[in-house]
Amino acid sequence: MAVFTTDVAVRWSDMDVYGHVNNACVVTLLEEARTALLFGEGAIRGAHTLASGVVVVELTVHYRQPLVYSASPVRVQLWVSELRAASFVLDYAVAGSDGYAVTARTQLAPYDTTAARPRRLSPAEREFLADFQDGE
Repeated sequence: MAVFTTDVAVRWSDMDVYGHVNNACVVTLLEEARTALLFGEGAIRGAHTLASGVVVVELTVHYRQPLVYSASPVRVQLWVSELRAASFVLDYAVAGSDGYAVTARTQLAPYDTTAARPRRLSPAEREFLADFQDGE
């Protein structure tokens, strides 16, 4: 299994009154990491059609320790835990000061924006995502 790792900047404005990154801003960090994998790395590896439409079907976030602002970006690891004909699941691990601050999971579906409905994964998309599958 290949794990995709990317660094995502945390903005000063992401903090809440308690000095932690706000929970909604954590979801935005996950989105930025997911975009780097699906749209950035996907385009490089021949799965550029993912950028034309992918929707979040379900999102689960586990806050394990406070994530605080730092001038250094936060490291996010992503991998595919499920791969189906018309959907896939990404798991995330966001580095914290002592282990993982956040773990999360999103179920995603490729989406045809013209027809306004979900679609099946193309062979190139499946091959790309399989490269990051955890093998379970």
